[in-house]
Amino acid sequence: MNEVIKVGMAALAVCNADDAITTLGLGSCIGIAIRDPATGIGGLVHIMLPDSTEIRNNENRLKFADTGIEDLVKEVVKKGANRSRLVAKIAGGAQMFAFGGKSDLIRVGERNALASKKKLNELKIPILAEDTGETYGRTVIFYPKTGDYVIRSVGMPEKVI
Repeated sequence: MNEVIKVGMAALAVCNADDAITTLGLGSCIGIAIRDPATGIGGLVHIMLPDSTEIRNNENRLKFADTGIEDLVKEVVKKGANRSRLVAKIAGGAQMFAFGGKSDLIRVGERNALASKKKLNELKIPILAEDTGETYGRTVIFYPKTGDYVIRSVGMPEKVI
């Protein structure tokens, strides 16, 4: 492996097969990892909210599931991935705070996960695995060469999806 590329909130990175991409602190946010298994080219976007049409003056497309996933697909294809072979894995979408109500404003993690799945389905990109929901945050490392998506959470065993 050459490099582990860090992705911040509302950001993305794309890399070749020998690199890896990580993002820290996925609470209600979602980390969407997309790759072309034949080339090993892949990328990761760290989205914060489900829908760009619900917010006015949204200048950062990567903040939202609908536009962030579109931009990630464009970038991996630009890097050399074949659009027809793309597959995805997702992680995050936790309910980080306990509230009695079922308000949509509170259920951001669940809404992020649903919006991410909806967008990937619209783009006809199959989701091979997911680790979403629950009440704990996640740090992830994505290895496009193998497709391994390593999930680390405090007090939990490491898992690979």
